[in-house]
Amino acid sequence: MRRRESDEALMKIALEEARKAAQQGEVPIGAVLSVGERIIAKNHNRCIQLNDPTAHAEILVLRKAGRLLKNYRLNHTNLYVTAEPCLMCASAMIHARISRLVFGAWEKKFGAVESKFKLFKENGLNHRIEVQGGILEKKCSDLLRNFFKKKRGK
Repeated sequence: MRRRESDEALMKIALEEARKAAQQGEVPIGAVLSVGERIIAKNHNRCIQLNDPTAHAEILVLRKAGRLLKNYRLNHTNLYVTAEPCLMCASAMIHARISRLVFGAWEKKFGAVESKFKLFKENGLNHRIEVQGGILEKKCSDLLRNFFKKKRGK
């Protein structure tokens, strides 16, 4: 499967996870971690459910993958996220040594990769992550926009 097709297929799974979050009243962000096309872990935001401000989809996926692979270093993995990660999640990705981040929607207020901050471009980091943004961007953005419209009653 070509890279773009593979990225879209895995992003669709992340979108399924994001929809689960929305159904539970959580901010609809989903994540999938893979080695190639083999899925290692998938999850969605659970901050409210778990009473945990760190229970972002990305963090939950990294934790599960670490347990399954018995290693906190997640070399040669790809992380698919429906929205550009925040500073906490982007920092965790660097520490986990993921190889590639693929995200859907740009996050102008909190995005730590390309929008608000550019953490991965900081000098002195001991690990570089390849980034591809905008995969299924409209679907990812629409899900977030519609969630917040309903929440605000607009």
